[in-house]
Amino acid sequence: MNDFYNNFLTYLEMENREKALNYVLEKIKNKEIDIVSLYTKILSPTLYEVNFWEDESYHVWKEHVRSSIIRTIIENCYPYVIKERDNKYNIKHNKRVAVICPKEEQHELGARMVTDFFILAGYDSIFVGANTPTSEFISALKKIELDYIAISVSNYYNLVDTHRAIQKIKSIDENIKILVGGNAFKNKKDSYKDMGADMYLNNFSDILSLGEEDSHEISI
Repeated sequence: MNDFYNNFLTYLEMENREKALNYVLEKIKNKEIDIVSLYTKILSPTLYEVNFWEDESYHVWKEHVRSSIIRTIIENCYPYVIKERDNKYNIKHNKRVAVICPKEEQHELGARMVTDFFILAGYDSIFVGANTPTSEFISALKKIELDYIAISVSNYYNLVDTHRAIQKIKSIDENIKILVGGNAFKNKKDSYKDMGADMYLNNFSDILSLGEEDSHEISI
């Protein structure tokens, strides 16, 4: 795994989208790594391992280019997500989840990966994306049926808007379960309770545990 990580990081530092993409897809195709391990042990860590250059504006450039490359890789992994869902996990729930980021939250790659985790766990998973205005999401909520809303928050300063969004969503439909996750909660994992959310998701295992509860409901 260390060699994989270091080789991939080298391609990212070179800003070589083609080599980075082909390297990852070859590993997945040959079953040298699965989607969960790829996302949690390779892609997520490399998002944060950015060298700092003297020119701060160049740092921002590098960070954006790296995010763009990783986004391309995630989108190209979708067929393998479906294959793993059907062949490795073989789970199907009659549940729908929407994955969103609150207003002003621009970091959406974590949410994008979580969307694939829900797919692996057998959910009908909808990726809404970054900076989702609460008013627009509420309008959509009146027209579509959802069992869960997963809110991904990376920036601590966006927790206030997250709290407001949760309150408004609950006022529309108190039966919808609100799930939260992201770096903003890592040092305050129990804060989701004060915000009115129903569960904090830390990893893929938490999503599988949620699925076990849903399977139990179906069996009853």
